[in-house]
Amino acid sequence: MKWTSVTVNLSKYRKVSQAFGTYTRTITMLMTGCILFFIVFGVLGFIQTRMTAKEPSSSMKGLAASVSSRFFMDMLGMEIPHLQTDRKSFTFSQSKVSGFLFSLITDINPKDPKTLISREVPGLGQDGSVLLSNIDGDSPLDYGPRGEVLKPGDPGDTGTITANPVAGDGPVQGPVLPTPTAQPPKTAGKNVAFVYQSHNQESYLPELPGIKDPDKAYDPKENVTLVGLRLAQMLEKEGIGSVHSNENYPAIEKNFNYYYSYKYSLKTLQEASAGHPDLKYYFDIHRDSQRRDKTTATINGQSYAQIYFIIGGKNPNWEQNYEFAKQIHEAVESKFPGISKGIHAKNAEGNGVYNQNFSPNSVLIEIGGVDNTMEECYRTADALAVAIAEVIQHVEKVGAPPAGAKDEKKTG
Repeated sequence: MKWTSVTVNLSKYRKVSQAFGTYTRTITMLMTGCILFFIVFGVLGFIQTRMTAKEPSSSMKGLAASVSSRFFMDMLGMEIPHLQTDRKSFTFSQSKVSGFLFSLITDINPKDPKTLISREVPGLGQDGSVLLSNIDGDSPLDYGPRGEVLKPGDPGDTGTITANPVAGDGPVQGPVLPTPTAQPPKTAGKNVAFVYQSHNQESYLPELPGIKDPDKAYDPKENVTLVGLRLAQMLEKEGIGSVHSNENYPAIEKNFNYYYSYKYSLKTLQEASAGHPDLKYYFDIHRDSQRRDKTTATINGQSYAQIYFIIGGKNPNWEQNYEFAKQIHEAVESKFPGISKGIHAKNAEGNGVYNQNFSPNSVLIEIGGVDNTMEECYRTADALAVAIAEVIQHVEKVGAPPAGAKDEKKTG
């Protein structure tokens, strides 16, 4: 009797089993790694909110703010044909994606050579910002002046702190523009608003004949101080008692250093508050470094310099300053839609407070960019004055004691 032998090739099945085991282990490791990553990420996020609850997070919020709406539209367009746009401007091209990833990993923008050495050379870096308000706009850019721009040989006049800048100072600073008629005092004769400029020589290229380089848009006379004066004068016309500083720090401070500007302006704040104890609202006026297409809006047929509201993220009580800025932002946007580019928080390496710990009613406002005209900035200052006056009147009304409160206290 013959027996039929059957040979089983176990090696083949062994290889399949090994491959399946490797695949299973790989998937398990990836899943476990992802789970651990999100657990650790969540724990770190929880710890961050507990330990830094007084400071806005600049990690994920900053990344989200830096991604434009076009990025998300193009992402949706990959799946929804009706949302597809011109492929020439498509976000997910090889060059754009690689550039985005490179910038994300290295914090260097290939299209901006300054970022290559900005962390090592003071003044070349810009302060990264976090978008706080619900505005789809560009983030502000702030580059310091070149070393030879602020020449110590011609720093200009020292300047002063002046109360009620309309009274006795002649007409309102700037070109003749439609302005509201003077209002009766709404702050009971008190000077409650203070306008100053920490970077007082920031200027605008159209006002500087022969200068085309935005890094050289600085001048001891034609500068953002005039815009601040315009704002203070218009607040006076709105019935808000105001004080304005045109102090020129390069002329005042011996061995002036641009990067100590907020230390210099802190002295101005202290001096103004000591001389005018009724001051409650503080406005630091600046100029942005972006070009005209990013800083100009056409409203009712007229061009306006757009506004950035900046909050110091390293200020322990930044939320109070944010609420104050938000009220002004909403008030000016309701009357001049598109004039504001939102409220941004900055956690700058060199500052990040901007003297806003001096008062909860303190805000830094950037009016226009290097290419805006002074007339556009004055027009914006007028609009801003109307909004600020409205907010101050509301705050004063809410904070006022109820009628008859003093009498009740006496009789009680």
